[in-house]
Amino acid sequence: MIKLLFFNLFSFFRRIFEAMNQEQKIDIRDLSLEEMGTFFADHGEAKYRAKQLLEWIWKKGCTDVDRMTSLSKPIRELLKNNFRLSVLKNEVSQTGSDGTVKIGFRMEEGGFVEGVLIPSGARSTACISTQAGCPLACDFCATGKLGFVRNLTAGEIFDQVVELKKVSEKDKQGSLTNIVLMGMGEPLLNYENVLKAIEHMTSPDGLGISPQRITLSTVGIADGIKRLGDDGVRFNLAVSLHTANELKRNAIMPVNKSNPLETLSKAIRYFYEKTGNRLTFEYILMKEVNDGLTDAAELARFCKAFPCKINLIEYNPVEGSRYQASTRELTEQFKTYLETRNLIVNIRKSRGKDIDAACGQLANKIKDKRSK
Repeated sequence: MIKLLFFNLFSFFRRIFEAMNQEQKIDIRDLSLEEMGTFFADHGEAKYRAKQLLEWIWKKGCTDVDRMTSLSKPIRELLKNNFRLSVLKNEVSQTGSDGTVKIGFRMEEGGFVEGVLIPSGARSTACISTQAGCPLACDFCATGKLGFVRNLTAGEIFDQVVELKKVSEKDKQGSLTNIVLMGMGEPLLNYENVLKAIEHMTSPDGLGISPQRITLSTVGIADGIKRLGDDGVRFNLAVSLHTANELKRNAIMPVNKSNPLETLSKAIRYFYEKTGNRLTFEYILMKEVNDGLTDAAELARFCKAFPCKINLIEYNPVEGSRYQASTRELTEQFKTYLETRNLIVNIRKSRGKDIDAACGQLANKIKDKRSK
């Protein structure tokens, strides 16, 4: 009995030590080709092993060192002893009647972020998250109710694309065609990790996806938009505007108080001058909030300053929220008004209504279940 108790205590403390040691290790996906080459050389291995390793990680999306079979077993043990590989795990999956798939990804320390696969004809779009939770607390958004947990690493952002790509190829009988960074969080508040993840998505040494098939969506962080211009990014930019009225935007999107519309407009013009990329405005139509013709007129005036297109989006109701979707009639009137001002307008229907469609709803549901 005493021996068994001692053995159990020994096993318990060994697991704690291993966990602490694992936390101190560097995530292997945080290292560059040069850094990995130096590591291999310092341990008596050829530098070209670094290229083999990174091909497994970024081109093949491998998240298990033991499956990297072009590396010898001693090299794999060397890697496991010196590094960790922190990945998101596909823990919860929902499939809607329209084919939309929502996945709850579990982070290593617990907690969830969401990724969505949206099939539409020949297109298959992955909508991915860049933060766990969100610090911006837009009044109509389910993610805002979670608060902010942390930034996702470049590897964790990349993981969502790899997993949704697998789902698309397996279940939807087609390859992934588009990526939108429009899930949980504000991408421009996680700038370095987001751009590093996109680099691996687009690189020939990574997934090789065209930058023109990737869209980063921001609520309008002016400094971040200008920084994208300075960096000469080649992917698409979308701004979640939702109203071009200063007072209304202050009320529903607190970020507008530090990034007012005039400042945002100047940043967008700067971005266009630097990149030549026409941007998209995302505009969720909410009943008796921002769906009137006066709202349309304000939006038209704001959009005339630069080449753009406008996506009018059907609102996905959030439990406990006071907001409702606009009517079909008002949506059509809104669209027609903008078109008479020579603006390019599309209506985006809500997808996945029967599977916690709004971003953050699934994560909130999981959180509520675990707190009970």
